[in-house]
Amino acid sequence: MRILVVMDPIQHVNLKKDSTMAMLWAASRRGHSLSYIEQSDLYLDQGKAWGLTADLKVFEHQADYYHLGEQVKTQLADFDVILMRKDPPFDMNFVYTTYILEQAEREGVLVVNKPQSLRDCNEKLFATQFPELQVPTLVTSRASLIREFIATHQDVIVKPLDGMGGTGIFRVTHGGLNIGATLEMLTSLGTVPIMAQRYIPEIVDGDKRILMINGEPVPYCLARIPQGGEVRGNLAAGGLGEARPLTEKDREIAEKVGPFLRDKGLFFVGLDVIGEYVTEINVTSPTCIREIDAQYGTSIADLLFDVIEAKRSAS
Repeated sequence: MRILVVMDPIQHVNLKKDSTMAMLWAASRRGHSLSYIEQSDLYLDQGKAWGLTADLKVFEHQADYYHLGEQVKTQLADFDVILMRKDPPFDMNFVYTTYILEQAEREGVLVVNKPQSLRDCNEKLFATQFPELQVPTLVTSRASLIREFIATHQDVIVKPLDGMGGTGIFRVTHGGLNIGATLEMLTSLGTVPIMAQRYIPEIVDGDKRILMINGEPVPYCLARIPQGGEVRGNLAAGGLGEARPLTEKDREIAEKVGPFLRDKGLFFVGLDVIGEYVTEINVTSPTCIREIDAQYGTSIADLLFDVIEAKRSAS
């Protein structure tokens, strides 16, 4: 297959942790040809989806892990598969990119994940479609409502709806200092909605990332354990990653969410689970492949490409 990857600058990836590189290595081992593009190089011309793409070779060693050819104008319909792996922020540039990729999809390309679903399924808000799997959760821009929520639940996490890697996450308690300033900052003085969730004490045992491939869970998750008095377990915030087999409860959660992911064309998704509760459903560019592979000898990217190849051959 001809595969195009949309990603952040490849020269800046953290090779030890980058899940996109794991996907590209798996595709290369299978004999697929690769091309590379950044978000700003996608465009529409007379209603057709185009890009300034470069041939990409990848190598599985630290010193020299990629080689890029010269950029050329390419119609996106020339590709069989596009991997959309651009990291958040989920801003208007990201939204515009999904429109271009949606045009490529109309022209016959398989886009992973589905562009419309990337727009529809905000990683914080999507989880609210499964209230039975969540702790008490409030989404609002009104400080008065959030203060009521804090008074009711006493210990609360507040966070922006468009963050990643644990950025902008605060733990606040009833009667605590700086609640007003925290809410003013996160809500931009009451103009932007944020999420408030009852604090889950089980975070000390790890914020589990359960990877889902076409609605089915990978048998192992990565528990991201907060370090040094941190509230956040995110690896980007210094959390320690410990791979573990899924528990029976993890599998129950995956079984409930999985059909919705398949219906929405979300081939590769990361469920964030603390204790027995889903906190987020990550659809943009989920990670943790490398950490789980390293600790359990799995090849999660190959599981993904089994699905992609089957889907492409059936179309």
